[in-house]
Amino acid sequence: MPQEQGHKWFAVFWDWAVKSENAALRRGRQETAGGARGRVLEIGCGTGGNFPYYGDGVSELIATDPDGYMLQRARKLAAEVQRPIEILQAPAEQIPFEDQSFDTVVSTWVMCHAHNPLGALAEVRRVLKPEGQFRFYEHGRYDHAFGAFWQDLVNPVWRRLLGSGCNLNRDTARSITEAGFVFRELESVKPVPMLSPMVLTRPNIKGIAVRA
Repeated sequence: MPQEQGHKWFAVFWDWAVKSENAALRRGRQETAGGARGRVLEIGCGTGGNFPYYGDGVSELIATDPDGYMLQRARKLAAEVQRPIEILQAPAEQIPFEDQSFDTVVSTWVMCHAHNPLGALAEVRRVLKPEGQFRFYEHGRYDHAFGAFWQDLVNPVWRRLLGSGCNLNRDTARSITEAGFVFRELESVKPVPMLSPMVLTRPNIKGIAVRA
């Protein structure tokens, strides 16, 4: 499949942002990736921020991302954590694996960037085993009109400013159900302070979904 060139400076920024995360964000990664079991696929792995949090219950870990610059940094981190990780360049909308081939799929702050989030979620559902878990931690749309208004207003500029196509205002919980999942767990969290430069990404959802 064609490879995306990527965004060199966003990869630099994202690597710094992950290393600068507060305790709440790190805890979200721990709870999401740390609960993965069996043969695991992480989509949109970025620079590898979740790699240190995977536990002994993982028998095989495969990570994908469409951005080659992100993956350069992810491979370095994989070597540092001393865990065998197969790293592949691929978008979430085109997962290069067979149907029902994973016990767990992990996604953290991916659906805001996906070109086609419903297509990406359909791929997640396709590769999950019938009893498998989709473990996610995503930012999305405010659940009140005031916050959602500002997200909608700023979103076109935000997408261009970051250069990575990040969308502030996607209702990812709704997309997950529309893609054919049901929630086993779903929690609304706000891991960054209200008075923060990242206030527009403050609403996060964390949970576990399974095939309906």
